[in-house]
Amino acid sequence: MRLLAIAAILITGLSACTQETQNKFGRAVQNWTGTDGVLEVYAGNALVKRFMKIDKLSTATGTNRDVDRPYRFGYGVLDANLNNEVDAGEQKVYFEFSDYSTSYIFFEDP
Repeated sequence: MRLLAIAAILITGLSACTQETQNKFGRAVQNWTGTDGVLEVYAGNALVKRFMKIDKLSTATGTNRDVDRPYRFGYGVLDANLNNEVDAGEQKVYFEFSDYSTSYIFFEDP
């Protein structure tokens, strides 16, 4: 009964939050559970890189100022042969890409 009361309070409190606060909460839950995302990087119409099993993409922030920097970064398995599978020998790597020069699509692996 006590657990039910706590859950009701949390749900009521969350519904009173702004949409942005709810989005931040949802992202925090995904950061904890993971999304198993896929990032595809394009040069024009051609797929040139694919990273798989990504937990999250992060936006870089300045060290002296709390201002977002124009690039994103994360960790994922490089799909070297672009077959949409994690093969033997394909390892988890760090990657980053610019908001200005890169076309990319990030999606949850179906």
